[in-house]
Amino acid sequence: MIRKENRMQEFTDLELKLKSVKYRKMLLKYIKQAKAGHTGGSLSCTDILNVLYNDVLNVSPENFSDKNRDRYIQSKGHSVEALYAVLADRGFYPESDLETMCQYQSKYVGHPTRKVNGIEFNTGALGHGLPISAGIALAGKKDKAAYKVFTLVGDGELAEGSNYEAAMMAAHYKLDNLVAILDHNALQITGPNREVCSPYPIDEKWKAFGWHVISIDGNSISELRETLNNIPAEVGKPTFIIANTVKGKGVSYMENEKKWHHGVPSDDEYERAIQELSTEEEELTKQLVTD
Repeated sequence: MIRKENRMQEFTDLELKLKSVKYRKMLLKYIKQAKAGHTGGSLSCTDILNVLYNDVLNVSPENFSDKNRDRYIQSKGHSVEALYAVLADRGFYPESDLETMCQYQSKYVGHPTRKVNGIEFNTGALGHGLPISAGIALAGKKDKAAYKVFTLVGDGELAEGSNYEAAMMAAHYKLDNLVAILDHNALQITGPNREVCSPYPIDEKWKAFGWHVISIDGNSISELRETLNNIPAEVGKPTFIIANTVKGKGVSYMENEKKWHHGVPSDDEYERAIQELSTEEEELTKQLVTD
């Protein structure tokens, strides 16, 4: 089980659902202001990051220099806006810092960089995050450390061969302190994964490499909590989680539309998105009060 002593507080599923809505509103705000961003993928992985940082990871602003902290590496670095929103909420920096996102000399650029508090490694060149994570996990095993390593991988990113070198190495060294989470929204910038460069069957491939494979609803707070809080899933094997998500999750006209991989909403589109999310926020808040 993951150690949780550095979590700020315990949250219910409903409270975490409410956080996801707030994160989606936040990331849209800063993508709109910056006039740049990877909207669809950030929206699809929001629930994953929410659960990791608010329910699973032993990491906080206070223990970020502690060698025993858990590590999170965002291999699909282009969806950094979701990560920025979550880190700001967790107190790694004031949310107001994001007002400078993608502006001249701002450290809040379009991919993760270690200049930003709370980010472990520079990522963005696809296929790098899993090899880095496997190396950190191996070091943890050699040091007999208690930390775990989580990495978020994009499904289009599976076309990168470096992932499979890391997969073989991680299984060979029995890195059961390593978790790869696949944001499987089934779309990449030029179209459906199956048509661009098919990674399927994903589950059978990763099982063949020697990983324990789990398939879940990656936009379900309860399923994410249940799965991510029970690592290792199998002693002696790294875990590969196929998190089935919806690209553009939470905004009706963005969902499952490849144009929103790298799209910035117009004024009217932005207002519509915020209205939809605000309606969901109001409904969840009412449920929270009733419960």
